[in-house]
Amino acid sequence: MLLTLTASCLKGLLLPSGRTKKPKLDILDLPQYTRGTLGLSGFNLSTDLLAGANRARLESIRERADRASCSCLVLIEPDPQNFGSKDDKPALAAAERMSRVIDAAQILGCSAAALRVAAVDDDDALLRVAVRLRPIMERAEKLDINLILAPDKGLTARPERVTELLKKVGGFRIGTYPDFEAAASQKDPVAYLHRLTPYASAVCASTTKFGPSAKGAKAEASLEEMAQKGAVHTAYELKPLIEAVTSVGYDGPLALDYRGPGDVSIGIGLSRDAILTALGLGPEADDDLELDEIDGEEAADSVTDEE
Repeated sequence: MLLTLTASCLKGLLLPSGRTKKPKLDILDLPQYTRGTLGLSGFNLSTDLLAGANRARLESIRERADRASCSCLVLIEPDPQNFGSKDDKPALAAAERMSRVIDAAQILGCSAAALRVAAVDDDDALLRVAVRLRPIMERAEKLDINLILAPDKGLTARPERVTELLKKVGGFRIGTYPDFEAAASQKDPVAYLHRLTPYASAVCASTTKFGPSAKGAKAEASLEEMAQKGAVHTAYELKPLIEAVTSVGYDGPLALDYRGPGDVSIGIGLSRDAILTALGLGPEADDDLELDEIDGEEAADSVTDEE
């Protein structure tokens, strides 16, 4: 199983902040940083990290990724898209947005584009979303891109509604992007992942809080101290979640996404070691990335507008 990076957790490094006009880490250097510094085998990008990027910029990211042997696997649209609206105008805007995201994913060489659906949880909304997603899925299919649903409140909060939506949309390119933190919020996290993972192109192995693993260690130990002396994920148990996704035959990418406080790079390192331990592997036992590149010529000139 491949361990990859959800690049949005490095937003503080990748986007300018305060008075600085340049980010601490240029996104063109992200593939090498992911592979060389974090020891991960690929990465997922979110569109907010690509504001104003044109085709040439996206092609440069892909070239750097190829050079570093660290592919961009999923392009994520983080803002929920209003496919469930009773009004056609927001739904048309959502469709236009996701068409551009899919085009950008194709340029980057991704195998999937992820979205969140804004919709209430009722049958009418489900039908509206299914009808509106079909042409988006068909566009993704033409470009060999999987369209995957990330969890959100409302319609996609319950796994049975997600699978019902997938069946209503139909096709081989519509799937899921399960998330550990979302699973942990469920009454039965294991059942939640059992239901969604068979449709997954990628799984978000999100982590939020670590504590020292050594007995007698101070509870307020910093991430730096825990990196030296050992740490365990304390927000929820990772092993049952890992076992849940592997038990249904999933062997695709696990995208690390550290959402806790402190130095994010250290948090990602602790997450990597914790996931490998849950898999029954040593921290050094990650595999090399082996994924087919996605080719194609259709593309958008811009990923996202400056907002």
